[in-house]
Amino acid sequence: MDLELKGKTAIITGGSRGIGKAVGREFGLEGMHVALVARGQEALEETARELAEETGGNFITIVADTGDPESVKAMVKEAAERLGRIDILVNSAARVGGAYTPKLAEITEDDFWGDMNVKVMGYLRCAQAVAPYMIDQGWGRIINLSGMAARQAGYAVGSMRNVSVSALSKNLADELGPQGINVTTVHPGMTYTERIPEMLENQAKTQGITVEEAERRMAERNSIHHIVDAKEVAYVIAFLASPKSISINGDAIAAGGGIPRAIHY
Repeated sequence: MDLELKGKTAIITGGSRGIGKAVGREFGLEGMHVALVARGQEALEETARELAEETGGNFITIVADTGDPESVKAMVKEAAERLGRIDILVNSAARVGGAYTPKLAEITEDDFWGDMNVKVMGYLRCAQAVAPYMIDQGWGRIINLSGMAARQAGYAVGSMRNVSVSALSKNLADELGPQGINVTTVHPGMTYTERIPEMLENQAKTQGITVEEAERRMAERNSIHHIVDAKEVAYVIAFLASPKSISINGDAIAAGGGIPRAIHY
């Protein structure tokens, strides 16, 4: 299937690692022009070099902090000038969560406001900044990465921020859809990224099992018994970025391998 993405442009926040980096790879393979955005210049440049060599795509890097309104405005302005236009925004920047989930009495103000500022408000800031470009050209795609904590209890702040992302996407979709801009949410589950090997080693050590056994147990959390790789989430995002995703707007797509028991409709 031709996703009709060749020559299109994209901004990917959180683009130096994890799912953001995997999306950059898929976009490069599709022949797109991509602005990778993150807070660390060195990591960004390394990722851009790696992806350009691997895919032959055109990658630029922009250092920005989605928690800072002025930084976001400057980033989008620079991306538009260097890319020529902005077709797609993938909001992936967020605080990296740990394995530990604090209980009610342990949750701090910084836990809440830090997460909400970088992820929810950061996504909103980026959407506000790119929307005028997309409206002028009559087409665009905004994909917001949330997470399965939106559908599961266990860490209050994680659930609140991820539910908020879904609410943001639906509101943007209803407002921008008539102007040719589709907005969707993707809920990754446990995803194999750069941080998983260390997590598996720690779990194996704590539980007195092998790393292989720890990986098997992690895989059994979903119904396909396979830890979804970042590239497999990126496949979904690439489709949602495509003109062929026209029928999907305002909805959330789960990409976690099928979380057992719960029914979402």
